[in-house]
Amino acid sequence: MYFRQERLLFFPTKLPADYRFAFATPWEERWLPMADGTRLHGLLFRADSPRGLIFYLHGNSGALDSWGEAAATYTGLGYSVFMLDYRGYGKSEGVISSQAQLLADVQTAYRQLLTEFPESHITILGYSLGTGLATWLAAQEHPQRLLLQAPYFSMRAVARQHYPWVPGAIVRYPLNTDAVLPRVACPVVIFHGDQDEVIDHRTTLQLKALLKPQDQFITLPGVGHNGMTTNPFYQAALRQVLGQPLG
Repeated sequence: MYFRQERLLFFPTKLPADYRFAFATPWEERWLPMADGTRLHGLLFRADSPRGLIFYLHGNSGALDSWGEAAATYTGLGYSVFMLDYRGYGKSEGVISSQAQLLADVQTAYRQLLTEFPESHITILGYSLGTGLATWLAAQEHPQRLLLQAPYFSMRAVARQHYPWVPGAIVRYPLNTDAVLPRVACPVVIFHGDQDEVIDHRTTLQLKALLKPQDQFITLPGVGHNGMTTNPFYQAALRQVLGQPLG
């Protein structure tokens, strides 16, 4: 189990190099070189007269062919969106082999976008697996805000929930959100459904004690782990967070 954790944690969909995406929102493909020469693939969805950029880190399954559907929620609020496929996901090259590599890739991609977008107008957003990466990145950089959808206290806590017989010490991707969150200087908003069947809402509530006074923890009633982006409770709360009038 120690050496095969990638098969338990990452469930990528591979896409052929000539795959053609089909989204209603205008998009363009981007190829981002990593330090070792591996190229990661991303999609940039542009909003009209954008108010900022959402740097979007998705969950542990699928690829941008499905995750890209979420972009319309944010472009509709006036934000361009950049979505990254991790190594081995979608058209991205390589394979994920360590937490350090995964975090370095995310930071490298983020810093390349700073040549086009002022950091003071960038929101880092993570969903599920992506929340640990997003929190770490926000602690290293200086974005405008951090949004977390269905975050975990730590990956060890998730492992205890689903595999209580597995010793926490052997988890090679601990992704300790609890340890990193206090170092995030920008405003933080957490969204979590109280019916999440993948990441226990009661465990995630422990993150609330680590938030700054101006941060928010928003519980979404009756919402599970998947499909949060299209949920009306989430969309209403998101409009408020991003400064849009309701209705």
